[in-house]
Amino acid sequence: MHTTLSCGKCGFEHAIDQLQNLCTQCAKPLLVGYDLEALKGRFTPDVVRSRTIRSMWRFWDVLPTDSPDNAVSLGEGLTPLLKCHRRGPMEPFENLYVKDESFNPTGSFKARGMSAAVTRAVALGVKKVALPSAGNAAGAATFYSAAAGLECYLFMPEDTPPANIIESEVGGAHVFLVNGLISDCGKLVGKGKERFGWFDLSTLKEPFRIEGKKTMGYELAFDMADAAGRTELQLPDVIFYPTGGGTGLIGMWKAFDEMERLGWIGSDRPRMVVVQAENCSPIVKAFQDGAEHADMFPNASTVAAGLRVPAAVGDFLMMKVLRESGGTAITVSDAELLEGVRECSRHQGIYFCPEAGAVWKAAQKLADSGWLKASERIVLFNTGSGLKYNHLFPPGQLPVLDHHDDACLDRVK
Repeated sequence: MHTTLSCGKCGFEHAIDQLQNLCTQCAKPLLVGYDLEALKGRFTPDVVRSRTIRSMWRFWDVLPTDSPDNAVSLGEGLTPLLKCHRRGPMEPFENLYVKDESFNPTGSFKARGMSAAVTRAVALGVKKVALPSAGNAAGAATFYSAAAGLECYLFMPEDTPPANIIESEVGGAHVFLVNGLISDCGKLVGKGKERFGWFDLSTLKEPFRIEGKKTMGYELAFDMADAAGRTELQLPDVIFYPTGGGTGLIGMWKAFDEMERLGWIGSDRPRMVVVQAENCSPIVKAFQDGAEHADMFPNASTVAAGLRVPAAVGDFLMMKVLRESGGTAITVSDAELLEGVRECSRHQGIYFCPEAGAVWKAAQKLADSGWLKASERIVLFNTGSGLKYNHLFPPGQLPVLDHHDDACLDRVK
């Protein structure tokens, strides 16, 4: 169970038994701490491997609960790490892997964060939650709220992918479309939370979504060990992560630190790569400028809904991860990321979401530049199912065969 809740910027301590959003002193994200020394020796990789829990809650000792029985869970986590076939444009890469988060409930990695956040919200007596979402967080919030018996209020840009709007409405959320970006939706949640009694579940404005997302880092250490046929946990050389709000990036870095303090791994870390869309790249620009904070990105636009985040409250934490890891930040165009989806679908049999199409094309670019070696152990995160983005790939004019015509197969090429 967590023991501390402190600001990631100024370090100010907050009460862990009360609802919290941002730091009351500097309005920056709060980070959860655990008594890792007390867990040493009784929370080990062998203990984790022995558990029969079929979800991320097999790591419950470093999650916000005293018992996995109290978790609001739909079976999130334990997603596969798939080694890529060396064919097509992936042929040069010797050790290219995909952590496929599309296997999660509601079809994306957002399930992890919402499971942890809703679990803690229920424990603290929350009855209504609200958040802005440009896509998959909406569906996850809807269904975890439904599982917990909470009311859920969603504010979504009106051009949010239809699949996300439909799943949220079907799941019983109160859905409101907004003629603006996710940042505009967030302002409405902020204005309404006191008036309507909502608890704000926004990315990094709520402390526990990051705890669910960090389980990707824990799992990856086990996944890489299994891939190598070893019992000792290990991490890849490079991780490519599609970055909007950046919770997963920050969460995984936190997981690596916790695992080292638990004695599970050493001090070596993967180089972390932030990938954003050309027309919405505040973190890439800030990194290239050597800044600690990112300015609001003007006229943000991209077909990859999860990347359409013009400003992120955890920007300084992402900069810290990139610099400590020796990583980098890179953009791709919408045309490139859509091409990436088609390439991975056709050569790997994985229907990437557009955000994951972006990380694949980013890996290609960095390999071409020499920054990335084809022999390195590389992990791409497919953060969600491509099925939610079918609207981006309308079929062309397909042939229709008349089965009454014996010669119809002559048209097959």
